[in-house]
Amino acid sequence: MAELNLVEAINRAQAWEMAHDPSVVVLGEDVGVNGGVFRATVGLQEQFGPERVIDTPLAETAIVGTAIGMAAMGLKPVAEIQFSGFIYPAMDHIWNHSGRLRNRTRGRLSCPLVVRSPCGAGIHAPEHHSESPEALFAHLPGVRVVIPSSPSRAYGLLLAAIRDPDPVIFLEPTRLYRLFKQEVADDGEALPLDVCFTLRAGTDVTLVSWGAMLTETQAAADALAQEGIMAEVIDVATLKPLDMPTILESVARTGRCVIVHEATRAGGFGAEIAANLAEHGLYSLLAPVQRVTAWDVVVPLSRLEHQYMPSVERIVAAVRKTLEGA
Repeated sequence: MAELNLVEAINRAQAWEMAHDPSVVVLGEDVGVNGGVFRATVGLQEQFGPERVIDTPLAETAIVGTAIGMAAMGLKPVAEIQFSGFIYPAMDHIWNHSGRLRNRTRGRLSCPLVVRSPCGAGIHAPEHHSESPEALFAHLPGVRVVIPSSPSRAYGLLLAAIRDPDPVIFLEPTRLYRLFKQEVADDGEALPLDVCFTLRAGTDVTLVSWGAMLTETQAAADALAQEGIMAEVIDVATLKPLDMPTILESVARTGRCVIVHEATRAGGFGAEIAANLAEHGLYSLLAPVQRVTAWDVVVPLSRLEHQYMPSVERIVAAVRKTLEGA
């Protein structure tokens, strides 16, 4: 066991897989000599050589297109996009090729590709370094979307993503990279994809979130507990495919749900969860589902960043609203 922050856990997961599977390669801008802009790949090129840890040109389309070709031919590429706001040039390859390759070839080829990218606000970066684009990728058939919320989950989920035979978009909240450390066993044990993690049991309301927003969500649960309100906290972790049964089972116990995410509200992934609750869990609900999200604006400059992001106070207020008249 070692005390690791999230970026160290991501580094250890890549190193483990590269040491135990020679088909795993890492590629991206500055991932080799410089060890990545956030140091997520530091030391990997020295350990595994430049043929397996490949510095690429500043060309996201080329990075992902090359990685798809590698994956189709039997390698397991882990491609880093330096910031999520730079991933859009590669969307053609992600949308039209990576997720369709198995279907297009009737199973003859698969695409064991991981595209890693930092995401989210909170580090005082410009807007295209601070976006939360998970809903875009969750809309793509054939593509998994994973967002870790802690070092231990980052380690286990990244191992599972690299071992998955189909493409995975692995979004890493930059605000969590060095926010806290956690005991992580560097033993190569993966966590399951496609399942939610219940972080806290409760009886009064279900709080559903993912990524960096679990920090505020759990702080809100602590504050509510001081008032005698017991919140169940669920970490979605894998947004696509969504483990809706876990959320439905929780809401059946609590009768209320508040969904928290950092992405903007309109078309956000929280709307998909709310729609599923309306379709399959309506009779369990004692109050309308509440969403606490960022505002529908471009990510502001750093002085206004914390007003843009959901806060503990906004989450607590949403919970109180679900309890009105109870």
